Amino acid sequence: MLIGLFDGLFNGISIGSVLLISALGLAIVFGLMGVINLAHGELMMLGAYTTFVVQAGFKKLGEPWFDFYIFFALILAFLVAAGVGVILERGVIRYLYGRPLETLLATWGVSLILQQFVRSVNWVLAIGIALFCLLFFGSLWLVQRRSDFHRIRNWFVLVMLPLSLGIAIAVGNILSQTYKLAVNQPWFGAQNVDVSAPRWLRGGLPVGGFQLPYARLFIIALTIICVIGVYQFLQRTAWGLRIRAVTQNRSMSSCLGIPTQKVDALTFAIGSGLAGVAGCAISYLGSVGPNTGQNYIVDTFMVVVVGGVGKLVGTIVAALAIGTVNYLVGSGTLAILTAPIPPLSEFFTFFATTSMAKVMVFALIIAFLQVRPGGIFPQKGRTVDA
Repeated sequence: MLIGLFDGLFNGISIGSVLLISALGLAIVFGLMGVINLAHGELMMLGAYTTFVVQAGFKKLGEPWFDFYIFFALILAFLVAAGVGVILERGVIRYLYGRPLETLLATWGVSLILQQFVRSVNWVLAIGIALFCLLFFGSLWLVQRRSDFHRIRNWFVLVMLPLSLGIAIAVGNILSQTYKLAVNQPWFGAQNVDVSAPRWLRGGLPVGGFQLPYARLFIIALTIICVIGVYQFLQRTAWGLRIRAVTQNRSMSSCLGIPTQKVDALTFAIGSGLAGVAGCAISYLGSVGPNTGQNYIVDTFMVVVVGGVGKLVGTIVAALAIGTVNYLVGSGTLAILTAPIPPLSEFFTFFATTSMAKVMVFALIIAFLQVRPGGIFPQKGRTVDA
């Protein structure tokens, strides 16, 4: 019985560690800009698929190189997710600040687009998107240097947007018909893919009569590194000071010369990059698919709300608590531990599935928020009064 409890606690902490990495980025973004980013789960998905692509590439290099692919995958997952996050902030969210409903709907639409993109992406689509971005954004970058750009901006977009889109579609049709590039052969498809762990992450560490999987130990260690890194960045660097200043009082920070738009973009990049790192971690907990992010996004938001918006310590406590309780209830561990008490055992047996465990956790969160609506560590100061 003790072994089962230890097993449940360890697995729950490892799941809570993934939630923590993802919630770190969401807590920073939500706490700073008040943006409800429903595409955060899809940024995790992109990080997971980046890990799959990197490990597939390193497999071709041979066994010695394959053992180190995880470090390259972590870096690339962070960069890919951060890049998509910057594009999302600059292209969509930047124009919707102060309009939470529109932001929620826009990011939900982006999440659906990213899911379908992963299902359908192929060489023709990738080349077409790259060509469109080169033509439209490249020309936009050139025209922005003109002194009268603000006067011609609307006309520029009206002309260049359909022109760039038309050229990209025409080139895609030429490539598919003339050079026979496969249109109906997506890179990933709708089916899930599996990520292979390097040799040093296979197996486990024997502790008494129980074995701690190396992959889950690696996830916990990665979470600790991310938490320390985020804390050091926010507390020890100039940009971290700017982020904290904007979080406390955006108007006063702007008056003092802090570039709030750059702070927003940097914050979104860091938060999105952490989601990519979380996606790299979850690729070792199961298969990766287009809907991978949807399995974690609700729990991630619950972590942020329960911990206290923008509070690092609260995020840590909430992530570990929610992940552990979710696993202990959903895996049936609590039902087994309470076997000597039949009514209690029957109660936990009823919730001993993944979906029902979420229902119970949500009910507990709702009850908790009735007592502490600001979370474990509620905000204090000017941000509360705003």
